[in-house]
Amino acid sequence: MSLLGLDVGTTGCKAVLFSTDGRMLASAYEEYNTRAPEPGWAELDAPAIWQIIQKVIARVVSQSASDPVTSLAVASLGEAVVPVSRDRQILGPSLLNFDVRGGEYLEGLRARLDDTHLYEINGNTLGNHFSMTKLMWIRDHQPELYARTDKFLPWSSFIAFMLGADPVVDYSLANRTLLFDLNRAGWSDELLSLSGIDPARLPRLAPSGVGIGTVSARVARELGLSPRVTIVSGAHDQCANAVGSGAIEAGRALYGMGSYHCIAPVVNERREVSAMRRRGLNTEHHAVPGRYICFIYNHGGTLFKWFRDTFATLEHRQARSEQKEIYTLLAAEMPSRLSSVLVLPNFAPTGPPEFLTDTCGALIGLHLDTARGDILKGILEAITFYLKESVDTLPAVGIPIDSYRVVGGGSRSEAWIQIAADILGRPFTRPVITEAGALGSAIMAGVGSGVFQDYPAGVQAMVALDRTFEPDPARHERYLARFQQYHQLYTLMQEPLKDYHRAGHLGEA
Repeated sequence: MSLLGLDVGTTGCKAVLFSTDGRMLASAYEEYNTRAPEPGWAELDAPAIWQIIQKVIARVVSQSASDPVTSLAVASLGEAVVPVSRDRQILGPSLLNFDVRGGEYLEGLRARLDDTHLYEINGNTLGNHFSMTKLMWIRDHQPELYARTDKFLPWSSFIAFMLGADPVVDYSLANRTLLFDLNRAGWSDELLSLSGIDPARLPRLAPSGVGIGTVSARVARELGLSPRVTIVSGAHDQCANAVGSGAIEAGRALYGMGSYHCIAPVVNERREVSAMRRRGLNTEHHAVPGRYICFIYNHGGTLFKWFRDTFATLEHRQARSEQKEIYTLLAAEMPSRLSSVLVLPNFAPTGPPEFLTDTCGALIGLHLDTARGDILKGILEAITFYLKESVDTLPAVGIPIDSYRVVGGGSRSEAWIQIAADILGRPFTRPVITEAGALGSAIMAGVGSGVFQDYPAGVQAMVALDRTFEPDPARHERYLARFQQYHQLYTLMQEPLKDYHRAGHLGEA
């Protein structure tokens, strides 16, 4: 008996087969590309990606003859939806959250919908990255597609539906549409009326981790699965990461080190609306019943990739050919002391608390003898300094963080984890399996099919811990002083950097 976890993102999908005691039995991964048919558009070719996902599942299942799959669940990217017919035909592409289509509706929505009231209903503030405005655009610009569509399904729901499940979406992904009532755990009549979206075109709602169907006989034959495999409702990818890391209790937070660095604290109840809004914090259902989660994030992994591709192209190529870990190779060049380079990490639009788009990054303190390792360490420190700005405000709204569970590609670097622990002053525990999205999905599959009584039982059975990184008290004190310098510099340079950013885009710099 084994559990299949799927983790579907914007640029790739992974399928991992686990035993019920958390051992990884088989794994497969495939990348795919986004499309931009017009400037500013960004979409996924849903039919092509569905074919890729089927191949990934089949590759994993082919290795499971001695331990057949009992149940499966899917974690996925948020916001994007796929139009489907009642007979499971894919009717069009999936518009991604950074697609500009739908932005024209924001002004009118803001005039009729106060952000505080929207946050009270949904736990988010208005933006074009949610599904609401994309659905409005399809309704008005592609009326034939809108009329033909039986359901618009978030990706986790879409994959489950194509495998044979009912059209069902879990609460966390429903929240990313901006049409969900967080308090009632149902679609919001007010938000549906305001946007003009037909509720009949939205899927049924359910918590994460409940059975929503079985694999159809046809799909089972094609993929090598049993038609008795239970399909379980999945979750937004960060919620699945939290489950797969063991971050399911209040006081603990996920620290995801992927393309985005994301801190996701767990709480037992919603916090005061105005205080959360001032801090730029959302509220979303956790996959675990009776828990909520919020997100603090920046482009941490993307910034490391920029450094790697700019300063260490040859080393990266060699590391790949020799199957070595690039994080470890580059971290070996970092000094043991704090970096002499102070970095402002706004190389891309930022996350909470300010959500800046009109900004740019900076490296401060460069000299002729500044080494590459100093620059890298300054970047890694700055990524955590940025997150610390929001973390320091959490106790005031009743969200303490006692410890972190760290996962994702960056967590392969012990030096990077130690920097984060020293800056934030809390222990960081790394699980044995750091690709936590697929593991979290597998735990949901076990909960929904009755293999585990509940989430704590599933986490206890499947999440094994590797190492805890304790903060060094002396380095923590030095980092507190450096953080004050970072904060002062950020405040001082915010407007000049905006001006420079604007001038650069106008070709005047």
